[in-house]
Amino acid sequence: MTKKKIGNAVRYAVLVLLLIIYIFPFFMVLINAFKGKIDIIKTPLSLIGERGFILSNFPEAMEKMNFFRALGNSVLITGSSVVIIILFSAMAAYIMAREDWLACKIIYLLMILSMAIPFQVLMIPLVSIYGGIFGILNHRITLIFMHIGFSVGISSFLFYGAIRSTVPLELEESAAMDGCGRFRTFFQIVLPLLKPTVATTAIINTLNLWNDYLLPSLILGNSKLHTLPIATRVFYGAYSSDLGLLMASLVLMILPVLVLYLFLQKYIIDGVVAGAVKG
Repeated sequence: MTKKKIGNAVRYAVLVLLLIIYIFPFFMVLINAFKGKIDIIKTPLSLIGERGFILSNFPEAMEKMNFFRALGNSVLITGSSVVIIILFSAMAAYIMAREDWLACKIIYLLMILSMAIPFQVLMIPLVSIYGGIFGILNHRITLIFMHIGFSVGISSFLFYGAIRSTVPLELEESAAMDGCGRFRTFFQIVLPLLKPTVATTAIINTLNLWNDYLLPSLILGNSKLHTLPIATRVFYGAYSSDLGLLMASLVLMILPVLVLYLFLQKYIIDGVVAGAVKG
């Protein structure tokens, strides 16, 4: 019993240490969002700066970065991409999980292999093709199209595993006997059973796309199209940075995704487990 208690105590201590390490950067951003630049440089670890809480960082940061315009761009691009990714990935995974076609096996294998290709390998050819040949950079639809292409592989993988492990084939056979077609069976029977996987896919892709800086910075050169991560670039100077405004802008950028995560968190673990049981 003593060894068991010691083992549990060690595990809890390790978990608490990992939690502190993980949460520390967020804590630093939060406490420094209410300080001036001098206080951040002098005492970055203090809860309150020498001049107390500075709430003016937030309205000033919102004005300088055109917060609501950047927020609208981020919501439009991320929201559209996530909805299309979920719809296309779920439908593709359903066919690949239920049909024994050679094409399904090849496409599924290609999707798995695509997850191993780093974006950095493709970014120069992408910019050259879409910018130099087609001339369609500086368009939101171009960025949405690329987000879908880079995210559909892992999303299909999650849906494939969830369908194989959590959706009984007997339900689909019963629906077919009652006269349901393939589309009606998918949308009225299969998709409602995939709510945990849908929520998991939504939060994973939202986090990735909302915080993405590299791809939007390559595609969206027009300042009117900038998303929130690119809009924070205004606080970086050649020789110095306005750290107080930068921290405030980061807090503003995190809040929408945090709200979404808190709303969907009860589905996250169920969805990850459902999508990883079978492949």
